[in-house]
Amino acid sequence: MKGLELAEKYFEEVGRPMLLEKYPQYYERMAVGLAGQGSECFGFDDEISTDHDFGPAFCIWLNEQDFQEVGVKMNMDYDLLPKEFMGVPARIVSANGGGRVGVHEIGAFYQNFIGCRKVPESLLEWLYIPEGYLATATNGKVFVDNLGEFTAIREKLLEFYPEDIRKKKIAARAAVMAQSGQYNYARLMKRGEYVGASLALSEFIKNTISMVHLLNKRYMPFYKWSYRSMTTLPKLKEVQEKINTLATMEFQKEAWQGVGKNDYLYELNSNDRKVVLIEEICAMVVTELRAQNLTRRQDVFLENHTMEIMSCIQDETIRARHVMEG
Repeated sequence: MKGLELAEKYFEEVGRPMLLEKYPQYYERMAVGLAGQGSECFGFDDEISTDHDFGPAFCIWLNEQDFQEVGVKMNMDYDLLPKEFMGVPARIVSANGGGRVGVHEIGAFYQNFIGCRKVPESLLEWLYIPEGYLATATNGKVFVDNLGEFTAIREKLLEFYPEDIRKKKIAARAAVMAQSGQYNYARLMKRGEYVGASLALSEFIKNTISMVHLLNKRYMPFYKWSYRSMTTLPKLKEVQEKINTLATMEFQKEAWQGVGKNDYLYELNSNDRKVVLIEEICAMVVTELRAQNLTRRQDVFLENHTMEIMSCIQDETIRARHVMEG
């Protein structure tokens, strides 16, 4: 059984009866569900996930006044609930896994992940919230929200970045994809700097996965789940297998043996299959950028598209930021 399903059943059969019995006047103002840290909140949990921070549990979200009145006591009663449920053992809490479940104040929950107690009010606030934090703040499932305050913030965040911020981040990802994958990977391989080339390739993969999320208007989770999340997205599905191949393909040292100083300076070394894959991925991204009217250019080198993407940004302050910022 997946963690979200387990959490909902645990709430329905164990949690709700306790809350209705002991806190009937507060039940009509609380939200209950499971969201935040943990693979089960993304729906990515499996048998390996059960070794820590997994088990029967849920979150209760109260407004500030209700939390001040009963938050501590309610959390104590929550901790008295049965630790095992439907044959699933109690959670083994890791060193950094405490506080993921139980009773939370709504504003504090969001503050913990995105640095704001509610929806960001300015474009600059939005610009500096990492995608992974927004993904964590909005994942999981809300089982019940009688007050609606928790869900109102959640739904506004799920509308995704304001469009100017999305464009700014797309421009930044295009710049780094070009720099790391289309430019520096080959230069480092030509120098025999294999650690540097591996790091460049890693940067390219990370920024490509982020780019695909941005073009799908979905927040990318932190690195562990970023590729898994990408495989669930409808746009640029053809990039998925190419990224997997790029990550698992053997090192291409032989393709650069005997290469002179100026060889491949202005053309691709197609003997390196990773170079070819990088170009294929960038070509697919350019096609989607054109489909979303973010660029009119047709060449594959992504750096050539960055300024055109930036020019689509309406807000002058955001448009004036460095292309790689965000």
